[in-house]
Amino acid sequence: MYKQRTLKTSISTKGTGLHTGARVALTLRPAPVDTGIIFYRTDLPNTPALPALAHQVGDTRLSTLLRDGEASVSTVEHLMSALAGLGVDNACIDVSGPEIPIMDGSAGPFIYLLQLAGIAEQDAPKKFIRIVNAVEVSDGEKWARFTPYEGFRLDFTVDFVHPAFAPENSRVVVDFGEDAYVKGIARARTFGFMQDVEAMRSVGLAMGGSLHNAVVLDESTVLNQGGLRYENEPAKHKVLDAIGDLYLLGHPIIGQYTAYKSGHALNNMLARTLLEHQKAYEMISFRAEEEIPKAYQQWRLSHA
Repeated sequence: MYKQRTLKTSISTKGTGLHTGARVALTLRPAPVDTGIIFYRTDLPNTPALPALAHQVGDTRLSTLLRDGEASVSTVEHLMSALAGLGVDNACIDVSGPEIPIMDGSAGPFIYLLQLAGIAEQDAPKKFIRIVNAVEVSDGEKWARFTPYEGFRLDFTVDFVHPAFAPENSRVVVDFGEDAYVKGIARARTFGFMQDVEAMRSVGLAMGGSLHNAVVLDESTVLNQGGLRYENEPAKHKVLDAIGDLYLLGHPIIGQYTAYKSGHALNNMLARTLLEHQKAYEMISFRAEEEIPKAYQQWRLSHA
């Protein structure tokens, strides 16, 4: 039986929010079978819970924000991406402020924390969402779609006029039957353009941003010392974001995600649209090892 997973033990860290600039404490805790991922605002009265689900998304301006009533927590996508990348089904996440810390701008530090805490299998079958019919959403020239595929594959194209987005670096195709999340995707950092920083800060965004937690580009170059971690790091970060946004479906996906210039808003629209079309997907579990798609067989051997 392919089993659900949680953490072996709790682990904590502190950091600064990218957009709010708030200093917050973060604790990742184990959770029982079928809990899913739940965020808790420990700084608010009664510690409100915010389930990490697509219909809880309340804002998608430059990050993904979960909301329940007056309580919210933003920039959840990098941590959600790391949880997806290590196959964690159930976890409680305590945060003492309005935003998950940005760390170095990638999912890498969260992978490190999760690996330090350890991953524990639980005595219940892991549930997957398998795409059985195509679903597509669009916004002008931007679009994103799910199609059937026996594995998990992402095909993402960006379109920016900048040397860092040369044609050969503007498209990323990742098939987790062949590629490893931790090595190939997790260290890709969020990015932004120097000319946009002042405009973002004027509306209360990017208040905690710096060269320590984002790739910053001017008109022609990358300003960070050491340059890019991957030649196509900005495009890979868009894949990292998509993995986190799509994990708000509540389960790993068996299928293909293809997108052109998509972002948090369109990713969330795609997830919600899929859930509205019950004939487009099915929920499945695997009892026999040989039935598991190669993408998840390889991942299990790497991270069990």
